[in-house]
Amino acid sequence: QVQLVESGGGLVQPGGSLRLSCVGARRRFSSDVMGWYYQAPGKQRELVANIRWQGRTNYADSVKGRFTISEDITKNTVYLQMNSLKPEDTAVYYCLFYDGRTNYWGQGTQVTVSS
Repeated sequence: QVQLVESGGGLVQPGGSLRLSCVGARRRFSSDVMGWYYQAPGKQRELVANIRWQGRTNYADSVKGRFTISEDITKNTVYLQMNSLKPEDTAVYYCLFYDGRTNYWGQGTQVTVSS
């Protein structure tokens, strides 16, 4: 019923930018959330950013001022604009859709920041 497809990951130099896209769901109710999480090797999956009721957003402290989450509800798409990338941003990034009951995850897209 819900299938999330992510794209936009890749290899980038420190200070560079990427834009991730996730297609397959949109927020329709006040309880719905869409967001991005990342998981580095050997670590738990952690919040990067999410967007919810009335466009309210949350960001991990480590990405504030550098990353921006946005959505295009007409295209069932959420984006993560990633600027000023650092090596420590290297991880697999996962798209989330939460419908108030269930978490739905994309397959992940690899982001590698290296010189």
